[in-house]
Amino acid sequence: MDAKIKPLRGAIPAADAKTDFHPSELDPAEFLTAAVAPDQPRPSRAEAEAAVKTLLAYVGENTSREGLLDTPRRVVEAYDELFQGYHQSPAEVLNRTFGETAGYDDFVLVRDIHFTSHCEHHVMPFYGKAHIAYTPVERVVGLSKLARLVDIFAHRLQTQEHLTAQIAAAIDEVLKPRGVAVLIEAEHTCMSVRGIGKQGASTFTSRYTGMFRDNPAEQARFMALVRQPS
Repeated sequence: MDAKIKPLRGAIPAADAKTDFHPSELDPAEFLTAAVAPDQPRPSRAEAEAAVKTLLAYVGENTSREGLLDTPRRVVEAYDELFQGYHQSPAEVLNRTFGETAGYDDFVLVRDIHFTSHCEHHVMPFYGKAHIAYTPVERVVGLSKLARLVDIFAHRLQTQEHLTAQIAAAIDEVLKPRGVAVLIEAEHTCMSVRGIGKQGASTFTSRYTGMFRDNPAEQARFMALVRQPS
């Protein structure tokens, strides 16, 4: 079962839905800088480990048994890795560009960027692939930087809709291209291993700006290239 979720955040006026719809803007603080300021007050590592120990006790575990003695430390270390995106700046990743394009004027597509993130509702993983295209104006960004951008946003608590919008907004704001297209397909373990328990259900989200938003033919060409066999 594939559940398609259309672009988000912003109501479509009923009278002119086809011609006047423009997705609402995100706060640049969401996608241009690190999410955690160096001087932001945070719990200590000892407090974080104590919180993990409390959760273990809550589920009925004996936190003094040998197998769990180091678990609070390991969980906090895992969180440091899984959520490192809070301390990284998306704008810095995209700021280094190259001008040697020989007049290239078509879009650049990087597809099948695998990622794992965690949903902000249950702190459970969701994982899948991101496909990103943009049409540069004179300068291009290193291809690995687009994958790095996905990693930064994915290493934060997310919804898939917000992840999609943040990636598109960051590229649009920093690179100033003629258009951006982002498609994400993912499976959510909060749906597949708990709750309704529907394994294999895929969620698709997309975001288009500029020429991709305004030209259905470019959207179709983007989708055709994404769906081509490897």
